[in-house]
Amino acid sequence: MYQFAFTTVDDPNLALALKILPALIVVLVASAVCGRLAIAVKQPRVLGEMVAGVLLGPTFLGMLLPDIQQRLFPAEVKSFLYVLSTIGLTLYMFLVGVGMEHGERGEAKKTGRQATVLAMSGVLPALVLGAGAGVLWYDELSRGDISRAEFAFFVGSALSITAFPMLARILYERGLQHSRLGKLSLVAASMDDAAAWCLLAVLSAVHAGTGLTGALRTIVLVAIFAALMLLVVARLLRPLGATVARTGRLAPGQMYLVAVIVLTAGWFTDFIGVYSVFGGFIAGLAMPRNAAFREALHGRMMDFVCVFLLPVFFAFSGLNTKLGGVTDGTMLLALGTLLAAGFAGKYVGCGLTMRAVGYSWRESWAVGGLMNARGLMILIFINIGLAQKMITQELFSMLVLVAVITTAGAVPLFRWALPPRHEARLLPPVPVGAGMDTTGPAPRDAADVPAETRR
Repeated sequence: MYQFAFTTVDDPNLALALKILPALIVVLVASAVCGRLAIAVKQPRVLGEMVAGVLLGPTFLGMLLPDIQQRLFPAEVKSFLYVLSTIGLTLYMFLVGVGMEHGERGEAKKTGRQATVLAMSGVLPALVLGAGAGVLWYDELSRGDISRAEFAFFVGSALSITAFPMLARILYERGLQHSRLGKLSLVAASMDDAAAWCLLAVLSAVHAGTGLTGALRTIVLVAIFAALMLLVVARLLRPLGATVARTGRLAPGQMYLVAVIVLTAGWFTDFIGVYSVFGGFIAGLAMPRNAAFREALHGRMMDFVCVFLLPVFFAFSGLNTKLGGVTDGTMLLALGTLLAAGFAGKYVGCGLTMRAVGYSWRESWAVGGLMNARGLMILIFINIGLAQKMITQELFSMLVLVAVITTAGAVPLFRWALPPRHEARLLPPVPVGAGMDTTGPAPRDAADVPAETRR
């Protein structure tokens, strides 16, 4: 028997629902309000949703109204949020994989060496500087059962991430996606994200393995899984892509097939110890590559994932973010070190590389600012680390702050480097007669842009 404010409930399942539904309502309202406020100050919606998650956690709501915060998010509700957020992340990374596979390979062939060099400059300096920060602060921030090398590698890998979906949104909003700078940035960012998930797969395998043999077994299973998905499953799904291209829609039966593939892939990678988001991402890469399939799939799934499931993930992250322990001098110095390592590795590394391959200083620093944004991607990364007990609560909270700060700085840094008069020079030329075309969609306010391209 479960006593609530106005009634007594005998059914434990109904009692759980009466706890979960109010928590979900609060999460969605907070995300909607903070997302709208972010747009009002010229920031991406995802930044507001990230902040909303932190505000619902112990640092803000838990400090102002601790009883209400505890009643909204008791242990059983947190468990439900964890499961729901895991499904949401798996589906989101699946959709990211689907999007990365449409056009990026072709552009990579055109930009070739420059894209590879820029991608390396976005990963290697941040990885090295982040690892150095990890070594420096190992005694203060690491778990006792994690080696110095593993801890340093995790910190460096987390700081090497770029928020590819967010970078794409900024370029698309400005019409720069087909410019020389836009193509190069998109290819490099997609390579950065792919590298980050490969690093995470290796970290998870090493951490989950019982000794070297267990780690190697997990890594081999991941490699076999990826090969089967990209070489066998991808080929078997080509007729599905052709059917969607012909009909222009995904039928319910086809959606069932897609959902089963992505959830099975997530379950398998979770089962072998490399977390479900990696399976979702690989499943996305294995989907048909034609644009009609991507548009139909995103139209069916992306809004639900971004509007309902991802705010749950941000809330769950916020419930694990305790900034009270980051207020003393030592922890603030550690936070500053992480911020400096991440900022210098991405912003300076990518900016100098862009200049070295022939871009202007303004273009170079603009790309450096975009590549420095970490957004949702680093939150996924560090949540996996926390769930698999690779990092401490204190480091998790610090990296949440790094995610918020670097994400908030991306657009201002871009605008500082490329004010409107300079940005306009990068726009690709409009074909003759294009100005007479009235069939395309009218310009829209940023708040009306589909969710998948705001992140």
